[in-house]
Amino acid sequence: MGKYVVKRIFLAVVTMFIVCAITFFAMNAIPGGPFDGEKAVSPEVKAALEQRYNLDKPVPEQFVLYLKNILHGDFGISLKTGRDIKTTIFESFSISAKLGGMAVVVALILGLFFGSIAALTRNKLPDRLIVFFSTLFASLPSFVFATLLLMVFCVQLGWVPVWSVDNQNYVLPVIALAAYPMAYITRLTKTSMLDALGQDYVRTARAKGVAQWKVIFKHTLRNALIPVITYVGPMTASILTGSLVVEKIFTIGGLGAKFVDGITNRDYTLIMGTTIFLAVLMISVNLITDIVYKIVDPRIKLD
Repeated sequence: MGKYVVKRIFLAVVTMFIVCAITFFAMNAIPGGPFDGEKAVSPEVKAALEQRYNLDKPVPEQFVLYLKNILHGDFGISLKTGRDIKTTIFESFSISAKLGGMAVVVALILGLFFGSIAALTRNKLPDRLIVFFSTLFASLPSFVFATLLLMVFCVQLGWVPVWSVDNQNYVLPVIALAAYPMAYITRLTKTSMLDALGQDYVRTARAKGVAQWKVIFKHTLRNALIPVITYVGPMTASILTGSLVVEKIFTIGGLGAKFVDGITNRDYTLIMGTTIFLAVLMISVNLITDIVYKIVDPRIKLD
């Protein structure tokens, strides 16, 4: 496994370089610049600002300078606010990570639970209800579901306070974020468990008189986890980066909102910093997912 991990880390470095290059050159290929929208900036001040941030140099030279700074752990400062990019990213990510972490746990636990119930009660009322609601949540856009939750439980019923600095209630944002992945995990778990329940080793275990709960949890559910783990890896990275739509609807200032603000304001350093951070997170989660494969099923070989 050590050789596999080293190889994946090398590929991750190559991937990160490609991501940086594509983002940097595409960002600079768009007409305009970060100081073009400033009405009060004179041509002389604009030229001084561009010189200060090395924007007056050719794009390839800017890219080389940026890579050198990154290798020294310097992500630069925001071209709009002057704040350190690392500070901005980690402060915003702490909010997105808390919200996303709770959503991942809720989606995983409920998805496995409802998927198992649906598989064990196939073609019965619980199965039909679970299939109906999982299809509904999978089909309902997150911005529609989040808006409905906000209008019904915050505005109409008043059961949950609207998000603010003093009332950081994560219930509705977590539900809005977890709804789709929970529905998808439910369907994956049901399909995988139905396949596992039809295998010879399950029938043999039942014929030997093994307890039903042991057949389900030790033999069936464990072998049904592989497809779920495949999905949970990218899902976790996606949720942890924060859902822009959910953050905007509930006015939560997470990393997703900062990323879009950077694009809107043409804040080059913020765009690059968030892109690199999200790419590292996605690559790391995928590597962890592959290692978890091996732990769950020792028969899987990592080459």
